[in-house]
Amino acid sequence: MSGDPSRGEGAGDLGRVVEALAGARLELLGTRRRRDRRRALPSRRLLGAVVGDLRAALFPDHLGCGDLEDRAAPGTIGQTLESALRVLEEQVRGALWFACEHTDGDCSLCDRQAVEVTRAFAARLPAVRALLGTDVRAAFEGDPAATSFDEALLCYPGVTAITLHRFAHELYRLGVPLVPRVITEIAHTETGVDIHPGAQIGASFFIDHGTGVVIGETAVIGERVRLYQGVTLGAKSFELDEQGHPKKGVARHPIVEDDVIIYAEATILGRVTIGRGSVIGGNVWLTRSVPPGSRITQAQARQDSFQDGSGI
Repeated sequence: MSGDPSRGEGAGDLGRVVEALAGARLELLGTRRRRDRRRALPSRRLLGAVVGDLRAALFPDHLGCGDLEDRAAPGTIGQTLESALRVLEEQVRGALWFACEHTDGDCSLCDRQAVEVTRAFAARLPAVRALLGTDVRAAFEGDPAATSFDEALLCYPGVTAITLHRFAHELYRLGVPLVPRVITEIAHTETGVDIHPGAQIGASFFIDHGTGVVIGETAVIGERVRLYQGVTLGAKSFELDEQGHPKKGVARHPIVEDDVIIYAEATILGRVTIGRGSVIGGNVWLTRSVPPGSRITQAQARQDSFQDGSGI
């Protein structure tokens, strides 16, 4: 269908559809705090390109243009990183403008903050690369089907998910609105793994298979932790304010200490602690803390829940 939608057969019906959609748009815009200001939301498409360039800069031989000569690597990495950071700064600036309370137009404070945040993010990339190196090793060592580090990096959705999470988490720590969440939702779409950018995740983290994993905003995960598909580290309940709205920033997700394994479809809810070296079996529903070295099976979790009256 082309041309003016108000002309031709069915123009009246289509016109009413267009009018309804335009009205819905204005209604959504009206939910913004100050709808008269210019508000350019971050672009998911552009942030997808940024993430691709960042991954290529950190792993140029695998996720970039292919095998590089040693002497060419710095130049290639530099060009790729410069392109990514230039677009990222624009996206950060737009997100800061969107959330800004200082002005009805462009904000010089947001402009400066965008530059500072992007520089700080860039300075953290070597540390992020070092962490991701431990994650790739954990994937290779944690799955007997993995034939090489290269396979884990190229093929494993858990590695992709944690890579994007580590980018997003740094931006989250730097106070950037919206952009970190968009990046983690790109990972969610691509891998089926849903990790909030606020979650704190230690080194050598491995998600095997990946699909259906959910990790909440205030979850804290130690080092050398392994999760399987369908694991949820979620909230049991929400604290409400005087108006009945959920309070923001309250610690409500699990703490998982070092060297824990959580098998497929296990659900752990609330601010509970899974002690170091514990193994949580598949399909377990857990709403209590367990001490270090615990071995929790589905039958044991069911028995405990009936004893404390919570049920499953």
